[in-house]
Amino acid sequence: MKLPAFKIERYFARYEFKTEFLLCPSDCESFSLSELLQMADTESLSLWKNLRLGYTESLGHPLLREEIAALYTGLSKEDVLLAVPEEGIFLAFNGILEPGDHVIAISPAYQSLYSIPEGMGCEVSYWSVKEKNGEWTLDLDELEGMIRPATKMIVVNFPHNPTGYLPEKKDFLKIVDIASRHDLYLFSDEMYRFLEFDEMSRLPSACTVYEKAVTLGGLSKAFGLPGLRMGWLAAQDREILNITAQLKDYTTICGSSPSEILSLMSLRAKEKILQRNRALIASNLEEIETLFHKHDDLLHWVPPKGGSIAFPALKGNNPIEAFCQEAIDQYGVLIIPGTLFGSKENRFRVGFGRATFSEALKQFEVFLNNRKG
Repeated sequence: MKLPAFKIERYFARYEFKTEFLLCPSDCESFSLSELLQMADTESLSLWKNLRLGYTESLGHPLLREEIAALYTGLSKEDVLLAVPEEGIFLAFNGILEPGDHVIAISPAYQSLYSIPEGMGCEVSYWSVKEKNGEWTLDLDELEGMIRPATKMIVVNFPHNPTGYLPEKKDFLKIVDIASRHDLYLFSDEMYRFLEFDEMSRLPSACTVYEKAVTLGGLSKAFGLPGLRMGWLAAQDREILNITAQLKDYTTICGSSPSEILSLMSLRAKEKILQRNRALIASNLEEIETLFHKHDDLLHWVPPKGGSIAFPALKGNNPIEAFCQEAIDQYGVLIIPGTLFGSKENRFRVGFGRATFSEALKQFEVFLNNRKG
């Protein structure tokens, strides 16, 4: 397997910890260790106090897997495999796909969702999220027409990174039906699940409605705990989980014992954590929408429906990469050009899940005002 440079991660490696104003992170505001311990239930706090730093079970701590399984209707801990989120993508694709397979991947997207299959020798077709009448949309007829005899998997991501798009439940179930009728695997990246702006719009997890679906979940985005590096794969097909578990022996082998117990604490305190993060997103979203409408001569805003990200456009002929570089170099504001997600449009990603968002947004407006002269 030969993989290209992971553009967005190289971008973050270069700028994230050297740029003062971060207007692009996709996670929510993190918690300190002491804050998380204060939310802990009695059992998990006891596990923490008596924790030994030895090896852990390859599949993951049974109590943690039980807590994760409870997020999915009808699943048990045997249907869950713990993995670092990026590792989960790598394991699932390598466990299911073979060279020569055809994969249909949502686009634009987090690069590993299409670069890993391509690096394995698969052919990837891109199913584009497009703007129509001021909203994001996907064409289901287009998806149906992309399927070939060699097609083996459809890759989706809802709420969608980088647009914040969330399809209606009926349309999501049509995607599931298309996968089922053609006997395809459905890989569903659900890292932003639980951050829907309207809880009634939350989709059922793919792994609960389709036996050939593999769901990726984790604590990095909605829970604001990327430092735990905790994610998981959930699926009804235990053979797929068995294969990915064997592949995990070549990656991390097992998880970190402190991360497992802290993750258990966070899931048992999920309502408190998610309530705080959704409130922060709602407040920040109101601020950024006000600013973008104020500067609609320069910027074009398409409202997201979930997650902590949006994908606005820069009007005019100024290349988006030059615009983003100027924001970094002259104003210390980090935004992400859409090219890092494979987009050919003049767009950039913003993130509004952190407590420092208002400060970064104010500096971004200084940048915009100075561009106008």
